Amino acid sequence: MGTNVSELSIKVGDRIIDLSVPKVMGILNVTPDSFSDGGQFHAGEESGVFRVGLDKTLAHAQEMLAAGASIIDIGGESTRPGAQAVSEQEEADRVLPVVEAIAARLDVAISVDTSTPSVMSAAIELGAGLINDVRALGRAGALEALAQQDAAICLMHMRGQPETMQKDVVYSDVVEEVIAFLSARIEACLELGIGRERLILDPGFGFGKTAAHNYQLLRELSRFQSLGLPILVGVSRKSMLGAATGRDVDMRLAAGIAATMFALQHGAAIIRTHDVVQTVDAINIYRAISGTQITQG
Repeated sequence: MGTNVSELSIKVGDRIIDLSVPKVMGILNVTPDSFSDGGQFHAGEESGVFRVGLDKTLAHAQEMLAAGASIIDIGGESTRPGAQAVSEQEEADRVLPVVEAIAARLDVAISVDTSTPSVMSAAIELGAGLINDVRALGRAGALEALAQQDAAICLMHMRGQPETMQKDVVYSDVVEEVIAFLSARIEACLELGIGRERLILDPGFGFGKTAAHNYQLLRELSRFQSLGLPILVGVSRKSMLGAATGRDVDMRLAAGIAATMFALQHGAAIIRTHDVVQTVDAINIYRAISGTQITQG
């Protein structure tokens, strides 16, 4: 059952994360408009409101760490379908204080969900060890910025931009095209001296894909092992789950756990989720079924 990932590990900041056991990446959105948790941890504009928001954000990060998350993924720009871009300064103002506070107070690997080169560099300076980029370092200057750093990088596939990515979505073979895209981005990294040991891949569930495309990607997830890098899967609360169940976004936990179990069986090394407690439980059940040692965290 599943795939042997015993040789896989990734350096995130000063940590070596062993991916022989699948790990959980907890989602921490500091945006007012993300599709599932928008506004819950957004700091607001005034300094007093910001302090309340930061305290709440830190408490949630601590909860995810205690529940077993190995990585906290901080995002300051919503990339839900139809989302509007935010300015570079606004994204920095949302993200960087949170990175700094978590790095100072919590013993956890920090990821930043950003495509903005200046935010990448500043976040790494403040303690982030992983850049999770939905645009796969496609923005001008992103490759060059990370070539000067040693942070880990998650390259994700997205067709188009969030504002328009769900319009006229057509592929001849979605799996082949996503694999080809990720392979090209790996080569772009290698050309600038970014080593393979720093890279993670994400097929980009929900990003410029129909529900049928998403389920084909999940069904054929094991094909991504041909690229020889750790695979991150993020389906938490997404519309593909609603399409199959008819459930609203806040009622998709069971569907997400079912998809997670399938992903674990077919090579996922990192699960990105809003629901850390339940996902850690799912991983432990997967490990019990597959006969590997159960540990928390």
